[in-house]
Amino acid sequence: MSKSAFLNAIEAYMLTRRYSLRTIKTYQYWIKAFIIFHGKAHPDSMGRDEIEAFLTYLAVNRKVSSSTQALALNALMFLYNKYLEKPIEDMNEFKRAKRKRKMPVVLTQDEVKLLLSNMHGVHRLMASILYGSGLRNIELLRLRVNDIDHDHLQVRIWNGKGFKHRVSTLAPELLPAINRQIKHVQTLLEEDLASDEFAGVWLPDALSRKYKNANKELGWQYLFPSVRLSIEPGTTNIRRHHLDETNINKAIRKAKINAGIRKQVTSHTLRHSFATHLLQKGADIRTVQTQLGHADVKTTEIYTHVLKQGAHGVRSPLSDLFVE
Repeated sequence: MSKSAFLNAIEAYMLTRRYSLRTIKTYQYWIKAFIIFHGKAHPDSMGRDEIEAFLTYLAVNRKVSSSTQALALNALMFLYNKYLEKPIEDMNEFKRAKRKRKMPVVLTQDEVKLLLSNMHGVHRLMASILYGSGLRNIELLRLRVNDIDHDHLQVRIWNGKGFKHRVSTLAPELLPAINRQIKHVQTLLEEDLASDEFAGVWLPDALSRKYKNANKELGWQYLFPSVRLSIEPGTTNIRRHHLDETNINKAIRKAKINAGIRKQVTSHTLRHSFATHLLQKGADIRTVQTQLGHADVKTTEIYTHVLKQGAHGVRSPLSDLFVE
């Protein structure tokens, strides 16, 4: 089924309200799946019972994870509570997907060093910040020049997961590379400002109203800008966005292969490694929780399991056979 007029209208609605392109794509996917599941019935003719039936189907038949089911639920709550303005309440009569806790893949410090040695230029800097500050991929890409606090060696993260703000540590060894990157951003900005069509970098509505010229100031530009200008979706504004998420993922995958690392390595692996290595060095778990931006310390506790040697910290009797 090609994208319908209904889905196009939802996209336009979300664009005007500054939802991210990733959120728009995700919500459209689940709304479309919901409509198809119910024989292409219009959502306006359905409600709570149909939503619960769909969520149960996802858990029982498709056996999706709890996080995937939660995404589908969020998309449908947006559809009814905001777009259709038909509030849905008491969503409890559906089969919830079982939460499967997976142990995170963690690199040793030697493996991180080897991975970074196989990266160069901006990609090496990006991967170094992911590991050195424990950022999520999208948090890294959304960094502005102003978010680097040189004096206090901090990275400011605005509207992270759950729309929460936080600060994380910044390795001083990265400052020379960061300063070179800022000079690159400044060069691009000077080129962009030479064009009358350049509308400046995108800013949230509240900031753009408060700081009228901020969108053309260096401090508000993305630290990792796209290589080319583009038209802002839903408008005619020509802007320079940040790099695409796939950019750093491809670079990490290539470096992992060149380094001969057998583990599955993604940008999130560097975040896992950051947390585990902090705990290894004696950092308090609450401190690590704050650095990662976890709402619940139980989420952070998964890394304490990684630190245990063997199964649940039990020493294998075979090891005693090799003691001289």
